[in-house]
Amino acid sequence: MRHIDAADIEAAVEKLCIEANIYLNEDIRNALVRGIELEESETGRSVLESLVRNADIAAREGLAICQDTGMAVVFVEIGQSVHITGGSLEEAINNGVRKGYKKGYLRNSVVTDPLRRNNTGDNTPAVIHYDINNGDDLVIHVAPKGFGSENMSVLKMLKPSDGIEGVKAVIIDAVSKAGPNPCPPVVVGVGIGGTMEKAAILAKKALLRPVGSSNPDPYYKALEEELLESINRLGIGPAGLGGRITALGVNIETFPTHIAGLPVAVNISCHVTRHKSITL
Repeated sequence: MRHIDAADIEAAVEKLCIEANIYLNEDIRNALVRGIELEESETGRSVLESLVRNADIAAREGLAICQDTGMAVVFVEIGQSVHITGGSLEEAINNGVRKGYKKGYLRNSVVTDPLRRNNTGDNTPAVIHYDINNGDDLVIHVAPKGFGSENMSVLKMLKPSDGIEGVKAVIIDAVSKAGPNPCPPVVVGVGIGGTMEKAAILAKKALLRPVGSSNPDPYYKALEEELLESINRLGIGPAGLGGRITALGVNIETFPTHIAGLPVAVNISCHVTRHKSITL
């Protein structure tokens, strides 16, 4: 049995919240730089250059990349041999979010109730997903999600007979209808299979994968590449002002499903696609 102190988890989450909101991941920055080279629209190139410049200023000055510092989404991978001491895991995560958003001067965007809309004042509670495995490590991924892009999410319960063409239509239509709202260029997370809620979690988790990586299954790798090409032919472009680079990547995750179902979820993320991870 391996013991991990709740105070160490709290400190780790605090740090991850700040870093995720201030430092653009290298894969995203590289994709934006490549996009400048590929973009055919002068306006589009100018937007991409501004995004890179903005990220560099944020890192240099220690400021948030975007004013919407998101709702904290946390993916936890915990081994069965791990025992949390000195407090509960969930309390440690929420305390870390609370401290990180205060210390980093990050905007508090969470309300206590979806209809009565009173701000919690500290960006808690976080949305936490747990995955229990056979190891003795604790891996924490913090992925703050802004709602300009989150509001563009789509979930469709297709029929099996809709097949791959139906799946492609859902994904492309979601990006097309989102237009400029999610602050393109976007990263498109896709979940296929499972149940209604499983597909949605898969789509969100897909956004943790680095831009430029591929699904290990050649079938889905080819589908990711085809969808990226199709999306970048929509003409939405950077900031929705027209151009070639509408998306930086399409990441697909799958799960077995029922014989009568074909759930498809699309979770679009803005160009920042914030996430930082740590292994304790």
